[in-house]
Amino acid sequence: MSGFRFEKLDVWHRAVDFADGVYDATSSFPAEERYGLTNQMRRAAVSVSSNIAEGSGRASDRDFGRFVEIAYGSLMEVVSQLSIAQRRKFILKESFDTIYQQADEVARMLSGLKTHLERG
Repeated sequence: MSGFRFEKLDVWHRAVDFADGVYDATSSFPAEERYGLTNQMRRAAVSVSSNIAEGSGRASDRDFGRFVEIAYGSLMEVVSQLSIAQRRKFILKESFDTIYQQADEVARMLSGLKTHLERG
């Protein structure tokens, strides 16, 4: 079933899980945030796995590495936005902690993938 390169990567699966968590957490945000923080967080979270997938289809590991960097940047966007959501009291501490922990795990995995790609 897993025929594409990215589908074989644990980091891609973790990034999809991360996006699910962000969707779940943002579902309780105030309605007026639908086109604000909710949308921004969801788009950035989805971008993490999307960039891993897109990069895996590139011709070289160097090109793939650039997409891994973009995925990492999107992940950091969500972490920043998560802090804003917590300060605005849009998210419970438990949800914050869970997503933050997932982000930390994905960040470490992306760093490892980047190192692996650089070594060729």
